[in-house]
Amino acid sequence: MNNDFLLVMVIFLGAAIIAVPLAQRLGLGSVLGYLIAGIGIGPWGLGLISDVDAMLHFSEFGVVLLLFLIGLELNPKKLWQMRKPILGLGGSQVVITSIIIAAIAFGCNRLFPALGWRDAIVIGMGLALSSTAIALRVIDEQQLSGSETGQSGFAVLLFQDIAVIPMLALLPLLAGNAGGSWLDGVWMLSSIIIFLVAGHFLLRPLFRYVVMSGVRELFNVAALLLVVGIALIMQMIGLSMALGAFLAGVLLAESEYRHELEIAIEPFKGLLLGLFFISVGMAVNLGLLLQYPLQILATVIVLVMIKAGILYVLAHLFGVEMKARSQMAAILSQGGEFAFVLFTAANAGGLLQGDLTPLLLVVVSLSMMTTPLILQIQKRWYVHSFKTEDKQPPPANVIDRQPRVIITGFGRFGQVVGRLLFANKIRVTVLERDPSQIQFLRKFGYKVYYGDATQLDLLRSAGADNAEALIICTDDPSEVIEVVTLCQQHFPRLKLMARARSRVEAHQLLSYGVECFSRETFEGALDLGRQALISLGMHPYKANRAQAHFRKIDSQALRDLLPQHSEDVNLASRQKEARKELEDIFDREMRGEQQRYQGWD
Repeated sequence: MNNDFLLVMVIFLGAAIIAVPLAQRLGLGSVLGYLIAGIGIGPWGLGLISDVDAMLHFSEFGVVLLLFLIGLELNPKKLWQMRKPILGLGGSQVVITSIIIAAIAFGCNRLFPALGWRDAIVIGMGLALSSTAIALRVIDEQQLSGSETGQSGFAVLLFQDIAVIPMLALLPLLAGNAGGSWLDGVWMLSSIIIFLVAGHFLLRPLFRYVVMSGVRELFNVAALLLVVGIALIMQMIGLSMALGAFLAGVLLAESEYRHELEIAIEPFKGLLLGLFFISVGMAVNLGLLLQYPLQILATVIVLVMIKAGILYVLAHLFGVEMKARSQMAAILSQGGEFAFVLFTAANAGGLLQGDLTPLLLVVVSLSMMTTPLILQIQKRWYVHSFKTEDKQPPPANVIDRQPRVIITGFGRFGQVVGRLLFANKIRVTVLERDPSQIQFLRKFGYKVYYGDATQLDLLRSAGADNAEALIICTDDPSEVIEVVTLCQQHFPRLKLMARARSRVEAHQLLSYGVECFSRETFEGALDLGRQALISLGMHPYKANRAQAHFRKIDSQALRDLLPQHSEDVNLASRQKEARKELEDIFDREMRGEQQRYQGWD
């Protein structure tokens, strides 16, 4: 049964569909739903799937994809700005928690005579780590990403993920292989440096080459190849796959392909994270739980209380607001998925022998299940829900996904608009599909991203939910209308402004309710007409008045002729309709309306 891939997928997906909605209705959250589904189909439930290790290894890609997307949100400059919470709060948490848990574990050697001081250190390091997947999923579900809770929690998680590398390098030293540990450390550090240098010079040209092919789905293929390839390389050199994916995301955080990469990876991340939580639920050894019920439950409770208490105290010392530090302590109080990696590697190296490794894995798995329950209890404790924002606004330079204006299309027309906004210190996100144009603009300091504005996910990723205005500067009239329709349906509060190539496109925009638009040839031609009047002897003041009056009358005529305009205008009839409209204007003027143009001075 386990060799039938399709049947295994049906079991996984079916269990998720049954358990997750029930958990959501009970207010337990989706994570606990996935864990319950895993217990139900695992070896200690219905026994539908027995190869837990294989499923855990496959579903780890959910964590890998999650860290890649996190890296896309943090460029090196932002990481440097976050150095204090990462090194201070995160580093203190890992060191202090590891020491305290190691001391407690060593004090329990009467219960487990085989447990030595080396084993205690490994246990302390492993249990000091929290679950990145669960914590970030909860932060996202509770809409805490931009809050002080989310930012402090992310800083701790980031340091924990980085700390996995020296922890793994320390294992051979604890097992008695000091030389191997020293060589492994040098090898890992050298590999990271080579990876960063190669990624800096190769990743952007790779995606530029893919985009130039013009095959849209090839971009998704390249994105998956990047993440899977990095995971393979990291595994081959003995490093964390998730950390490698995170570093790749950081390298691409300021690239023009950032938003499109988010869209390509997001669906796979959600699916594989769900499979990861199910696999963790399958790994819960209920046999050991029945054999040592009090010891395991007591260990889980002590672990959660120690980690939550340490996090709360440290957050207080680092100036985190009271409610935020309480939320963060609850969200990070569980054991982490990297404990599976650390304990398994330690066992293979001769540490954590006997029942220690399976017992620890059960403790970590059960601690993951406590997080949604603790959050529910804490949520009822507070008068306000978790969705209430913290009183202290987060620093704007940590995660800025709230541009005031989004510009789609950055050609000659869009550049004028963008330069005016940039000059007035307006936060702008620019979306452009021409890779050569992007490369050229970035040389001059413009922050431009690759992407198709007709894609809903891209607009959301660029911040359309919170932006004040969207300025559509593309030169394709059908694309302009498509973006207008998409935004009116999904972002009704977004102020829409658009480029119109002619009166025909202006009529189309008016028919869709877009009042703010600019006819690209109208203003230039009108200004040239003003200059012609001046050169023919008219006073500049009168010429300016004439220009303003003509603009007013033409704008009124544009709206008066709107009922005659056909919304379905194809390219073949566009020129014919424009000519007919011009005839209508001339006919009105010849019937006497031209008198309105006299006496403008």
